[in-house]
Amino acid sequence: MTPEHASELTAKVCSLAPVVPVLVVDDARIAADLARALITGGLPALEVTLRTPAALDVIREMATVEGGVVGAGTLLTEADVEAAKEAGATFGVAPGATDRLLDACEANDLPLLPGAATATEAMRLLERGYSTQKFFPAEANGGAPALKAIGAPIPQVRFCPTGGVSLGNARDYLSLPNTLCVGGSWVAPKDKVASGDWDAITALAAEAAALPR
Repeated sequence: MTPEHASELTAKVCSLAPVVPVLVVDDARIAADLARALITGGLPALEVTLRTPAALDVIREMATVEGGVVGAGTLLTEADVEAAKEAGATFGVAPGATDRLLDACEANDLPLLPGAATATEAMRLLERGYSTQKFFPAEANGGAPALKAIGAPIPQVRFCPTGGVSLGNARDYLSLPNTLCVGGSWVAPKDKVASGDWDAITALAAEAAALPR
């Protein structure tokens, strides 16, 4: 897979809804119910971070839910890429980007949303062919004003900012011409997930899906 094709595919994922839920799930047994709640609320693109022992099983379960597009986040190594692809992930997300990780995603035909925090990092990825990127960590790197500033000289790159993004500031990012969507965890609060309050999560997802962009 070429970087250009990968960016085309990740741009389509980012265009599905204003928000991509960033999910840290400890129990694969609730994965399908969580996915259904989010999809029903209007958020079909789901990022399952590889931060728990259950993450790959969570991806497997969520990949069976109709209407969802499931990706793997926190990809750091070639082994992560191969495991995520085998589990059923259809796209990948990384906090940054290394040549080894990019090589692995291209070799395994896994479209990657690579992370960039500075203009130089965005330029290096664009030079390789990645025009769809993740701005991370968004708030720690200056938030929407910083992303707007990067977009002025590098309008070719479109971003999914994540890291500190919430319902309160999502509109600031979504109003920018170089923002395709945002990523956030607020649509699946730990307490609601733990209690199985799927109606509440569907309501949060619907609120996020209604954000203007």
